[in-house]
Amino acid sequence: MADKENKVAENVPGQFYVDEGCIGCRLCTNDAPDNFRMTEDESTAFVFKQPEKDSETKDCENAMDSCPVDAIGNDG
Repeated sequence: MADKENKVAENVPGQFYVDEGCIGCRLCTNDAPDNFRMTEDESTAFVFKQPEKDSETKDCENAMDSCPVDAIGNDG
C-alpha cells in the first residue's frame, strides 16, 4: 500500500499519488499516460495531472492495480 507520507515531490495535489517506493517500471505511464509521467531522471513516476473524467479515473485505478510495488495511492 502506498504511503502518503512518502509521496514523490513532483506529484500534483489530489487524490492519486506515487510514493517513494516506485521502481520506475513505467506500467502506470503506459496505463494512464494522461496522468502519469516519469521524473526527469526517469527513476520514478509521478502524477502530473489528476483525472478530470471518468475514463481517466478508471485508467488511474488500473495503473494502481497493476503497480508491482503498490507505490500508487488514492486518497479520494
